[in-house]
Amino acid sequence: MDSVLDPFTPGSDRKPLVLEGRDADLEAFEALVTRARNHLPVSRPLLLTGLRGVGKTVLLTEMLQKSEAAGWATVKFEATSDRHGPTEARSALASGFVKASLRQQARATTEAITQMLKTITSFQISLGVESVSLGVERDPGRASTRNLELDLLDTVVDMATALKHEGKGLAVLIDEFQDLDDDLMRALLSAQHEATQRDLPFYIVGAGLPSLPQRLVEVSSYTERMFEHRVIDRLGEAERKRALRVPIEHSEVAIEEAAVEILAEASGGYPYFIQEFGSALWRVAEHGPLTREHALRAREEGTRVLDETFFATRWARATPAERKYMIQMSVDKDSSTRTSDIADRTGRPPTSFGPIRAKLISKGLIYTPERGHVAFTVPGFAGFIERVGEEGADSPA
Repeated sequence: MDSVLDPFTPGSDRKPLVLEGRDADLEAFEALVTRARNHLPVSRPLLLTGLRGVGKTVLLTEMLQKSEAAGWATVKFEATSDRHGPTEARSALASGFVKASLRQQARATTEAITQMLKTITSFQISLGVESVSLGVERDPGRASTRNLELDLLDTVVDMATALKHEGKGLAVLIDEFQDLDDDLMRALLSAQHEATQRDLPFYIVGAGLPSLPQRLVEVSSYTERMFEHRVIDRLGEAERKRALRVPIEHSEVAIEEAAVEILAEASGGYPYFIQEFGSALWRVAEHGPLTREHALRAREEGTRVLDETFFATRWARATPAERKYMIQMSVDKDSSTRTSDIADRTGRPPTSFGPIRAKLISKGLIYTPERGHVAFTVPGFAGFIERVGEEGADSPA
């Protein structure tokens, strides 16, 4: 059928036509906006954790749009673990504060708004990032110590104080939160802790891998109960079927229930995979109605596309030694693997795998769900490895 009319949105971070199974998560954020609007005591910030492909980034973007529509000051950026990550994160944070404050600049007649602009000006200078004029002089007594934790706190306090008077808030939304460097993560957590104690509407919304809560505790021990932790998981059977059926029916094309069932099962309930299989179904059929036979062809086509894109790009980032480690993990399918089992299977001491395991974690390919265990960050990766075969360990991709 006409690819221009494809109702599915395969690819990273694209919002689907139908956002199934995430109402409760969006309502949790909307509650923060509602409480601020009604001048109620602040609530807890949010953590969104899950494997890759479950739609965490799409959720963050939805929350960004909701907060901006409510007039909040909002900053969104993605943390990275490479050597440029710390600099890029600080620049994104400072520029985000500036852009958010520019919307308030016209109302700089109030003392709180003026103070906010002065403090942000100081914060830019303190971080050493390119400065943007906000039409006010910097306040040398605020955000001017060049101590990241102290200066960020001043900035958050002055921004949230100004916004609180108007029934609004400040939100910092961070994707891949686990990759943020320790210093900035610690400073943000400290600011969150202090803002909550002062009843100021400042909220971190962090999205990341299932290991994120443990990472936060390692950086700042008092974060254990700071956040409302929401696990973003695969969709249930009814939700995944609706995610496939509704876009097709929206396009006024009929589809057999058997076709929906085949692709719903093939997707495993992962939103990324649902979009890929749905798009494959649209491509393989010349016209409706969409049948069981179309779905079987789409399952094969969708798997091929996922293997060549979603999985292959990650496989290509691993060295031959790292791939062999993951091959051993794939024996346990998509369940977690005990590191001692890998040592037993290979006849090598567990300590010899430490550097390999650390590299795979830093590359975002595996994580540690609990002590002594490792698991894939990508659903279905064990199946891909099985399809590639052991000879794939030494192949270019």
